[in-house]
Amino acid sequence: MERVNSTLLTEFILTGIPYPIRLRTFLFEFFLLIYILTQLGNLLILITVWTDSQLHARPMYIFLGVLSIIDMGISTIIVPRLMINFTIDNKPIPFGGCVAQLYFYHFLGSTQCFLYTIMAYDRYLAICRPLHYPVLMTAKLSALLVAGAWVAGSIHGALQAILTFRLPYCGPNQVDYFFCDIPAVLRLACADTTVNELVTFVDIGVVVASCFSLILLSYIQIIQAILRIRTADGRRRAFSTCGAHVTVVTVYYVPCAFIYLRPESNSPLDGAAALFPTAITPFLNPLIYTLRNQEVKLALKRMIRGPGTKNKF
Repeated sequence: MERVNSTLLTEFILTGIPYPIRLRTFLFEFFLLIYILTQLGNLLILITVWTDSQLHARPMYIFLGVLSIIDMGISTIIVPRLMINFTIDNKPIPFGGCVAQLYFYHFLGSTQCFLYTIMAYDRYLAICRPLHYPVLMTAKLSALLVAGAWVAGSIHGALQAILTFRLPYCGPNQVDYFFCDIPAVLRLACADTTVNELVTFVDIGVVVASCFSLILLSYIQIIQAILRIRTADGRRRAFSTCGAHVTVVTVYYVPCAFIYLRPESNSPLDGAAALFPTAITPFLNPLIYTLRNQEVKLALKRMIRGPGTKNKF
């Protein structure tokens, strides 16, 4: 792709999502509320896991605490910048800021993808191999798995950022999106992007497909094990524990697959789909895990009522 202007860009303008002007104030306040509730909800999960001895001794809830940190990070990277699009003075984002936003989004997003897979494996061991679970999922192994997810996510984010911004960008500087993401930024490159598009498709495709396949295989085994449980209460508790994770995974993976694993397009639906992993999922995760998980609800009650009420539950 050739450009007449050879001056390299120093900033980008994010056009945001299309909206009626009369809804500008409402949308700003709406996403501000979403952001505040996301931070508070995930912070509550973190505090609950940290303070409740029955939760922070179990790998499943350590993973949940890490997920809350990731959700808070993704929301902070994306939503405040999205809110600026609903103000009169829509300030451009510096080139370095665009690089940082793309890197941290894909770093945290891929780490979250790996973490969902780890959580599915944890549930598989807990339900399908309950007698061996304490031996198989030790504190050391869970720490190594979390560390591995962070390292793999960092490598993935760095790869995507380096490949995207090694290309020259010499104008125009309007990113037709509400944050700096690979497909929208590549459209502005002053060079051939075929290799980038192929690597992005393969890299993200491998990550998403492999993680989703492992999660699917885990839950096939889990469902078979749950159906063999003789008591209705046992089946209910098992489905309650796993139901929250299945709901979150579905809300996360479907939009990601829609955005990255299909032929290049510039549809308004891309922006709507991207709102799910960037704003909606981080907001919903605390609600899903507290409303559908009995143990988290009981831990919240213990924390609110004080340590003297622990034995009542």
